[in-house]
Amino acid sequence: MAFYSIKDLEKISGIKAHTIRIWERRYNLIEPQRTSTNIRYYDDDDLKRILNVSILNQNGYKISKIADMTEEQLRERVIDLCLDTRNTDVQIESLLVAMLEMDESKFTNVLTNSIIKLGFEATVEVILFPFLDRIGILWQAGTINPAQEHFISNLIRQKLIVAIDNEMQNFIPKADKTIVFFLPENELHEIGLLFYSLIARKEGFSVIYLGASVPVEDLKVVFDVRKADAMFTSFVSAGKKEDIEAVMKGIEERVPAVTSFVTGLQVRELKPALPKQFEVITTAKDFKARLNAM
Repeated sequence: MAFYSIKDLEKISGIKAHTIRIWERRYNLIEPQRTSTNIRYYDDDDLKRILNVSILNQNGYKISKIADMTEEQLRERVIDLCLDTRNTDVQIESLLVAMLEMDESKFTNVLTNSIIKLGFEATVEVILFPFLDRIGILWQAGTINPAQEHFISNLIRQKLIVAIDNEMQNFIPKADKTIVFFLPENELHEIGLLFYSLIARKEGFSVIYLGASVPVEDLKVVFDVRKADAMFTSFVSAGKKEDIEAVMKGIEERVPAVTSFVTGLQVRELKPALPKQFEVITTAKDFKARLNAM
């Protein structure tokens, strides 16, 4: 069971701490517990309830009406709203609840409905990537259980691998081009890397997929053995700007003059200085345009 401060609830749910306190006092929506030193804290059940309340409140339900609902009624209303793919915030928050409850059925229902309405690529970009960013907030708050994160990450990973397998059954190279996909040492979050490798396959590129935590020296061996036209990497794990710059400099020294694409939360937030051969990719559309220009 994780424990959250009211500031943690604010970061994760987007509801101001002042508003949460008003809801506590006026409507008794949640009731914080206290440590032996009288510090207020909340648990997973409180977070799930606040997320569900937030979903309904954002969609026009008055807080006084929500306060009168039973847990079952609250859950049913949220499930109904999840079927509306126009509201991505609802779906993202529902995935967070599914992760906290470790509920595979709920996760699959939300994701499948979105894929049917939006398509696979759009679902990954507008639902899954923002969802993973929210998980990053949980990590920074130190409140997520590793088992919950592994549970949800593996479900997403499975979806991507199935999509890649389906793509490879009908794969016809459009050009004699190859891209190496890898994560640097100590980078383990493969979901973005898998997604962009799927995009490359869809565009007719051959892919050499190395996976997570690849030493730079090993990367040089790959390029010595097999000619490749580009490489793609990602930085998601929290780190220092200087460390990311050092990794990219090491890549440039060992595999120079090869077009290198980079993405990831840390690249967007820290904005490290890039060697000349590196280009930042922020969307599938950007990546497709760049591939078509090669």
